Amino acid sequence: MIGYERPTLPVKVYLDETGRPIPYGSRWRGMSPPEDAYSRTANLDRFEPLQTVARALIDWLIVTFDVAVERNETVAADFERWIHDLETAVRITPRDPLAAPLTFAFTSFPGVVLHMGALFDSTFPACGCDACDDDVLWLVDQLEWTAQVVVNGGGSERIDAEPDGWFEYRLQNDAGMESARRRLGEVPVERVEAARGILPASGQWSAWPLRGA
Repeated sequence: MIGYERPTLPVKVYLDETGRPIPYGSRWRGMSPPEDAYSRTANLDRFEPLQTVARALIDWLIVTFDVAVERNETVAADFERWIHDLETAVRITPRDPLAAPLTFAFTSFPGVVLHMGALFDSTFPACGCDACDDDVLWLVDQLEWTAQVVVNGGGSERIDAEPDGWFEYRLQNDAGMESARRRLGEVPVERVEAARGILPASGQWSAWPLRGA
């Protein structure tokens, strides 16, 4: 991402009950985690770098691209589900209506929820419990990658014409691809209709226009 630099992130070591460093991301080494790990969320401050990076991405997007910016909790309506621990939200809308807007929500967890375009939401971390064993640096990579794909026009969303059809999203660039689909019946009808009204005819979102171009 030209012009973007990841901020310096703190390197913290967390210890388990025996005093050994916890190797987050490979803690269970292919084994099933203990049952109580699913209800534990220890060392939550390790997720704070996600918010640091999200703020840096927002600053970079505003400086680099021709966009409108809204900073208030009302833009959290972009997300399909109510974010109960929402602290603040920022919507960044490219001046080109064929380019997908991005909305960042900051939670008290701490974490980041990202919305793209019409119906795509992604949560960082998706869960955050000890059993999930999230590697925060990997999550940071994914957050940055998602933003990069969107601004470069690598995001698409498609909705079947039939009411009982599918919604599908795809994010793709030379470094990788992510996609998923779900039944339209799982999405509130009013959101589906609103999405049909803003999606490009092809479903493919355009690259964001540069500031001053």
